[in-house]
Amino acid sequence: MTTHPVLRLTGITKRFGTTLANDAISINLAPGEVLALLGENGAGKTTLMSILFGHYTPDAGTVEVAGVQLPPGKPRAAIRAGVGMVHQHFSLAANLTVLDNVMTGTESLWRLKSSTGAARAKLLSIAERFGLKVNPDARVGDLSVGEQQRVEILKALYNDAKILILDEPTAVLTNLEAETLFATLRVMAQSGLSLIFISHKLNEVMAAADRVVVLRGGKVVAERMASATSKAELAELMVGRRVARPVREAAVPGTVLLEAIDLDVGRRLSGINFAVHAGETLGIIGVSGNGQTTLGHLVSGLARHTGGELRLFGQPINHTSVRSLIEAGIGRVPEDRNEEGAIGEMAIWENAVLERIWEFSRHGLVDRHAARQFATKIIDGFDVRGGTPDSRTRLLSGGNMQKLILGRNLQNRSRILVAAQPTRGLDEGAIAAVHTRILEARRAGTGVLLISEDLDEVISLADRIQAIVKGRLSPPIPAEQADARMLGLMMAGDWPQDGKFAHAS
Repeated sequence: MTTHPVLRLTGITKRFGTTLANDAISINLAPGEVLALLGENGAGKTTLMSILFGHYTPDAGTVEVAGVQLPPGKPRAAIRAGVGMVHQHFSLAANLTVLDNVMTGTESLWRLKSSTGAARAKLLSIAERFGLKVNPDARVGDLSVGEQQRVEILKALYNDAKILILDEPTAVLTNLEAETLFATLRVMAQSGLSLIFISHKLNEVMAAADRVVVLRGGKVVAERMASATSKAELAELMVGRRVARPVREAAVPGTVLLEAIDLDVGRRLSGINFAVHAGETLGIIGVSGNGQTTLGHLVSGLARHTGGELRLFGQPINHTSVRSLIEAGIGRVPEDRNEEGAIGEMAIWENAVLERIWEFSRHGLVDRHAARQFATKIIDGFDVRGGTPDSRTRLLSGGNMQKLILGRNLQNRSRILVAAQPTRGLDEGAIAAVHTRILEARRAGTGVLLISEDLDEVISLADRIQAIVKGRLSPPIPAEQADARMLGLMMAGDWPQDGKFAHAS
């Protein structure tokens, strides 16, 4: 590779109050290079990329593109210099067409006539060059998640990006869509584009990156060529200690704790059948938006079924309240810990008892001493770091907040645990901790309903696996028979029937 970098970050330092988010970080990027940026939650990755793209102004340091220093805090200057960014959560207008989304912000509001014809030709040319098939007239809201991501990438390329930053690019993709994406990225790199991608998935880092930079505590702690490192080494570099995910041991499932029979929820779920046994984990795998959120809400009491039957411990349940399900022994880890799992401005002890406040109340008054004792047990027993019972919950990292949510359920020995996206956005160390707790609960006899979009997670934790596609569930398969490709097919609607795959109708 050329010795003249297309991008140079020098001495980037950024503080938020007393927190040092970036500490004199220097990174170079060569033309045609694919660089992976790794680090724990809070390591400074997003802050660094936000400085590069002009969203944040550094306290010290410079950003140079092709030898020209960019003015700090100016996103338009970054875009004009050829920097494009594809966020994990897409910034697209669902009611507009692909072409409208791509053109947004590229023309003056005072222009008398839009150059739609020229824009369409340019978009189709870029799509053809990089193999990003797209219909310019399609409404974005009608596209699949993978197709929407293509639109985000095309939008950056339409603005003549020479450096492309991708934040967790496969977080909402099936395995097959992820393979297609990385094939596209390799074509881009071969064409001279330079790419930086942030990822927690070590498999894809090893498969796609030329070079890996590891951040820890706001500093660059390591740099490795992908061909000269391993997943184990990268995981250890990320957290500063050896990390090994726990291994699921064989177990004999017990009685059926939770069962769905031909269950419907309006138009969102149809003909759902599943059973969760004691001491077993049932994994539900699927691409975001296929009904798994509704499924999680249903078994947590936040949604009601309109047809079929839902049985808890062998008894039909109808229009049951959230409280009655919690009292019956159902615990939940919601898919969005910040929106549904915890209230950031509340103290840790308040969130610890939030879903069981009646157990800590008498005559309308909360027994704060008992609540703080319960929170202390969770903090100590589940290794929740970064606060005391009276600390604000928002000050916890994502992983520690997730351990708090897990702890408030498992401390009370929930008989059934509904875990929806339990490690989304967590680093390798936090993932290992959460997985350990889920397996411990299973070992103790808890029935676990695991709803996840992470193939590796489902394969490693689940005993049986079902795929959810357009609100319908596939037949279950034993985890021992599952591999990434088979689950990718199932998530796309190809389900095993009589030993063969048949597309779901």
